[in-house]
Amino acid sequence: MHAWPASEVPALPGQGRDLRIHDTATGGPVTLQPGPVARIYVCGITPYDATHMGHAATYNAFDLVQRVWLDTKRQVHYVQNVTDVDDPLLERAQRDDVDWVELAERETTLFREDMTALRMLPPRHYIGAVEAIPGIVPLVERLRDLGAAYELDEDVYFSVESDPHFGGVSHLDAEAMRLLSAERGGDPDRPGKKNPLDPVLWLAARDGEPSWDGGSLGRGRPGWHIECVAIALDHLGMGFDVQGGGSDLAFPHHEMGASHAQVLTGEFPMAKAYVHAGMVALDGEKMSKSKGNLVFVSRLRRDGVDPAAIRLALLAHHYRSDWEWTDQVLQDAVARLGRWRSAVSRPDGPPADALVEEIRDALADDLNAPASLAAVDRWAARQQERGGEDTGAPGLVSRAVDALLGVAL
Repeated sequence: MHAWPASEVPALPGQGRDLRIHDTATGGPVTLQPGPVARIYVCGITPYDATHMGHAATYNAFDLVQRVWLDTKRQVHYVQNVTDVDDPLLERAQRDDVDWVELAERETTLFREDMTALRMLPPRHYIGAVEAIPGIVPLVERLRDLGAAYELDEDVYFSVESDPHFGGVSHLDAEAMRLLSAERGGDPDRPGKKNPLDPVLWLAARDGEPSWDGGSLGRGRPGWHIECVAIALDHLGMGFDVQGGGSDLAFPHHEMGASHAQVLTGEFPMAKAYVHAGMVALDGEKMSKSKGNLVFVSRLRRDGVDPAAIRLALLAHHYRSDWEWTDQVLQDAVARLGRWRSAVSRPDGPPADALVEEIRDALADDLNAPASLAAVDRWAARQQERGGEDTGAPGLVSRAVDALLGVAL
């Protein structure tokens, strides 16, 4: 599966700072010091509907991570998956009376277009669950051979008790885990499981559903968590720098994935930091496909909204905060974009070297994008009020905003 085209990242004078970011697993900040190649895995979409603002906010957060690392003169090895076969996709295809493959391909294409418009840097490897199945099957077989998996009515489950570190990502108690498991794709009430929290690794073939050859596992399809583990281990290996996604993935998805990988390899941890973006609400409730309370990036674009304004609307909120999308949020972003473009279109302005460092400092401090925007606002206000004598300043500001914030002025 191919990703989307990369926008050029302008080079800036000087060098960025190492990223200090909140790690869900430790509950506090960690300073990431990757090697020459920083490694990041961000969980991708299940393509049964278009990209909404909750998706966009999450991918914007991890785009900033990439940009901070690139500014430190590192390379970035970014991997993202597409869960192109799963229950929600099959249910939507059946509801709409469309082929599930056609639905997945259509929505993945739209997602790529949205990411391109928003200037999100693409992953080096963009892998679908279906194409990962040949690598998933041996991992499930190995977990079974290790005694960490068991069969139940031909389905294969992972035993969470096989990982002594289970619970170390989300730090939730058993009852909270059980409730979230039921809410987020698990089946804690299924009779016969060794532990209600045990997640499925391989789902045996069902009538009317797609299935693949699973070798000794029989025909079926993979569970959600093992999909990401297989892709991450194949392309990044253990101990990569950041595992990212929305805060609703901390449990069960990232918790289970970490346990799968740690049992498979005997190494700990799977990732050096587990980083989670907040949720975006609409009319008082979290945006979600199941509720249908969505604001789509593609619809805003069709309505003539500049993607740079959409991106500024996302950047106006700290990535870890939960916030609500409103018309005012978008109007503020459109106005800000106009002020910035007006400022950089002038022939000169106040010196901007200090501004670049201010943006760098803010982003290195747990991706404080709102502080970065405020710094650019102050520079633009000074430029509009008093002008300036530095003919290179507007160009430097434009390049810095593009390189570090992904906003093309």
